[in-house]
Order: sequence, then structure tokens, then C-alpha cells
Amino acid sequence: MSQDPWLQNYDATCRLAQEIAENIQERNRQQRTGGNPAKINMTLRASLQKLKQNIAQLREGLLRASSSRRLMQSEADRRQNLIDDLLTREKQLNATFKGEITEAEPARSTLMAGGAGASGGVAANPWLINESEDTKGLSFGEIKQQQQRVIEAQDAGLEALAAVISRQKIMGQEIGNELDEQNEIIDDITHLVDKTDDRIRNETRRVKLVETKSASCGMMVVIVLLLIAIIVVAAWPK
Repeated sequence: MSQDPWLQNYDATCRLAQEIAENIQERNRQQRTGGNPAKINMTLRASLQKLKQNIAQLREGLLRASSSRRLMQSEADRRQNLIDDLLTREKQLNATFKGEITEAEPARSTLMAGGAGASGGVAANPWLINESEDTKGLSFGEIKQQQQRVIEAQDAGLEALAAVISRQKIMGQEIGNELDEQNEIIDDITHLVDKTDDRIRNETRRVKLVETKSASCGMMVVIVLLLIAIIVVAAWPK
């Protein structure tokens, strides 16, 4: 006999919650080791949205089955408890994803081994059964202290990064000011070069004019001397 579709959807939702918890642990590990968790954060957001939708579908399916009296009241109550456990876990996963650690100490054994509401033919909720080596044997208070140390280390790293960025910004501004000054100097030099070129061209034209005039004067002197020579020769007594 095939399993009830509602229970199949419930098992799939539990596996999704398990996957989200493991991805959150992987995201936190990447943050501790200086990795880039941007991609896994996108996956987590989509998975959390899917988890919310799955829980809503389970609730609607239970309401339809209860209203049509296809379930005994005891089974309906048991399934409602399963949904309540899923809703609680969804809130815990969202809080853990956002860095808000709000779980109480007594809830640890429930989270690690699954809730009692899963008994009676349905497998225990599987999320976080495989606990990280970093947190095994630690109380919730110690886990919170560990996470606080990680957060403080991340804050210190961010502050150092902010200081480096601030220094780089100041250096960039100084370089920009220096470039502005150099551009002004280059503009002045370009202006002086343009004026010098104009003066050189003017002086070149004057030199050519003087050379032309000098050549004309020389020709006139030669002509006058030749005329004088002709007159002298003509007037010379034979």
C-alpha cells in the first residue's frame, strides 16, 4: 500500500529543513574560514521560502482532510503537532540564518534527535541529527559564546577592513588632488608652448622679410655700381 501523499510531503519538508540546517552550518564555516558565502546565502533564501510554502501546503492539506472527515481526530491532532513542530523549526532556521540565536537550552535534545510528535509510523524529524564537530559536547551557552567570539572576530576584521578602505580613500583623494595640480601645471606649460610657437612663427616671418629686403638692397647697390662704372668708362678720355 502506497504511503499517504500528505506524509510523503511531510517527509520531503523534513528533508528540506535538514538541508537548510546543513547549508547554514556550511555558510557559517565559510564565514569562519574567510570564504565567500554569497552563493550559499542565495540558496538558503530560496530554500527557506520553499520551506514556508511546503508548510503552508501541509496545513491546507490537513484542513481539507479534516473537513472531509477522512482522518480520525487523533491522527488529525498528531499531524497538527507535526506542522507545529515544522513551524517552530522554520522560525529557528530563519533566526539562525539571520544570526539571531534565540533557542533555549532544553530544546537542544529535541533539535538533535527529532520531536516526539513524529512517532506513530512517521520517521523522526531528521534535521541536525549530524551535529557539527565544533559544537558537539557544548551547551547552548557555550555555543552562544563560541558564536559570539566568531562574531567579534568578524567585527574586528570588518573594522580593520574599514580602516584600510578609509586609508585608501584618503590616498585616492590625495592622488586626485596631486593629479589636479599636475593637470594645471600641464595646462600652463601647454599655454606657454603655444605662445612660444606663435612668437617663433612671427620671428621667422620677420627674418624672411629681412632676408628679402637685404637681397633687394644688394641688387640695387650692384646696379648703381654698374651704372657708375659705365659712366666712368664713357667719360674717360680716349
